[in-house]
Amino acid sequence: MKRKIWKAVCTLLVFVMTVSMLSGCASGEKTGQKETQDDDTIRIGMSFDSFVIERWQRDRDVFVSTAKEQGAEVLVQVADGDVKEQIAQIEYFIEKEMDAIVIVAVDCSTLTDVIAKAKDAGIYVVSYDRMVLDADIDLLVTFDNRKVGQLMAQEIVKDVKPNGRIISINGSEQDNNVSEVQEGFHSVIDDTGLAIVYTDYCPNWEAEHAYEIMDGILNDRIKYDAIMCGNDDIATMVYKALSERGMTDSVIMVGQDADLAACQRIVNGWQSMTVYKSVETLAREAANRTIELIKTGNVEAETEMDNGLKTVPAILLEPVAVTADNMDEVIVDGGFHLYNEVYGQKK
Repeated sequence: MKRKIWKAVCTLLVFVMTVSMLSGCASGEKTGQKETQDDDTIRIGMSFDSFVIERWQRDRDVFVSTAKEQGAEVLVQVADGDVKEQIAQIEYFIEKEMDAIVIVAVDCSTLTDVIAKAKDAGIYVVSYDRMVLDADIDLLVTFDNRKVGQLMAQEIVKDVKPNGRIISINGSEQDNNVSEVQEGFHSVIDDTGLAIVYTDYCPNWEAEHAYEIMDGILNDRIKYDAIMCGNDDIATMVYKALSERGMTDSVIMVGQDADLAACQRIVNGWQSMTVYKSVETLAREAANRTIELIKTGNVEAETEMDNGLKTVPAILLEPVAVTADNMDEVIVDGGFHLYNEVYGQKK
């Protein structure tokens, strides 16, 4: 009798174990598939050149929050100015099967192969702020950088005497935006009789180079009437070199990005103008258009730009020249910087 009971118990145990194993196998098959709402969540990889420039963290925050409002997840990585690191980050996004990859390129001409891998994997690729050259990208979202250069030049033409001399200290030569800004700058300057007597660049947009460049210009006693700075970080370092020699009162200097330090210099008469580009608008537009691209496979853009490989749909936002005359209207009233931050006093 005991043997029969034991045999029955053993049979029952084997049955239970078999059911459990089968159940486990079925569960394993489910986890290997895209299931529930997690698999419907849009996933975007975003690779930044670096956070050296003041504005980039603001771009990141607005892009991520805008995407999150629509239920999308954004994985952000920063290459710290290293091309190989950025390529590795894009490869990581491919491995993780992101729906789209958004890139602020370190070097606009070195990403052709890795972007081809992304496209082969069915991933959309968006150029943010800087056009990636010779690559199969789906969309460019940026500002009208040629217009940025024109606004800078127009301010210098307004302030500089005929036959004046201009120094041009630019950002990274690997940033396609730099060549577009220069193109716009020359389109105005070349017809005025003003001369660009010195041109240089800051690798990876590291503004410290601008201090060394300006210090060398001053040591070499190169004559100038105006200084075109690639951005306001560069202008800050140029101003530092000038201030150490007591030469800031009469400087005609332009930049872009409307950094707080630049806005402060403008209201104090130490910088002529900056070009304001609403990074909040850019980041929101880029997030919305990227999600639209993922959902529909297409984005309608008002213009197109040639990147050397293909004609790319492009969203170009309008930049705005900011001087002491419209600082309150554009920067303060627009909420970009507070009044007391710009002016150092309460309104």
